[in-house]
Parts: sequence; structure tokens; C-alpha cells
Amino acid sequence: MSSVMMERAGMAMQGMSMPGMGAPMAGPTTAMPGVMNWLMVPRCTLKMEKCTGGMKINCSCDDKMACSMVQNLCKMLAGGMCSCCMMMNGMMVCTCNLTMGMCKCDMTKDGVCITCTSGDSKCCDMIQACCECMGCMLDSGCTCCVMMNNTPVCCGCC
Repeated sequence: MSSVMMERAGMAMQGMSMPGMGAPMAGPTTAMPGVMNWLMVPRCTLKMEKCTGGMKINCSCDDKMACSMVQNLCKMLAGGMCSCCMMMNGMMVCTCNLTMGMCKCDMTKDGVCITCTSGDSKCCDMIQACCECMGCMLDSGCTCCVMMNNTPVCCGCC
């Protein structure tokens, strides 16, 4: 299978998704319940690696359709915040918001390479610490959902 179905509201902060799934919704109750917002996310093989000034996230897909979808999502959402949500058995374990650097997305023959770097040495240290943490989690069996502007662009493991 080359894609994963994800509920987008659940990817935000814990308790901030749907009413009844954490915090109650403010305001009067309506007759029509909220509709969940689902998105098909391409399944990729992910590789995290340190580079000069930060880190690289390589998302590669075996399926041509999934590869094209990842590339198109990254083109549409380029320039926004990049973050990674690490999950184990469907539960969020860790989220790394790469706000301390500039992230750019380059197309590869089988997916994308997202590079997040900073000229500041302390920010570089933080980015590389996130890389080590997420790499360890991937190696230990976690699944990673890569997001741009809080929209999932790919999901997978190593």
C-alpha cells in the first residue's frame, strides 16, 4: 500500500482536535456534528541525516503516484514551517517543529529532500539534536509524519 489515511485535526495539539476528543468545544451546540477532515498521505521511506548547518530529511517513494503526490504537496506548501510528528502504535511520541532554521525542499528522482539549516551555531545544535532524536525513534520502530504548514506531506518509517 502506498498511502496512509490520516485525520488532519488529530495532528494538531493534543486535546485541540474534535469536540469530545479532549477539550470541549466552546459555544452553543449545533444540530450538525463536526465533519472530520481526512487526507490521503503518501507512504515513503524516510531517512534523517545531519549535514553542515543542520539536517536533511529524505522522503523516497517506490510508487510513482506517491512520489508525484509528495513532490506536488511540497511545491504547494514550500516556504512554510516544517515539522515532524513521531508516532508509535498510532500514538504521538514526539513532535519536532523545525522553527529554528530555514527549510527548503528539493525534488529527487524518487521523492523529496527537505533540508533544514541555520547559520546560528546554537540553532544548528538544536536542529541536529532533533535529527538524532528522530533518527533514533525511526530506527526503533516509530513512524514519522512530515508536515509543512501543519499539512502532512508524507508518512513512513526507515
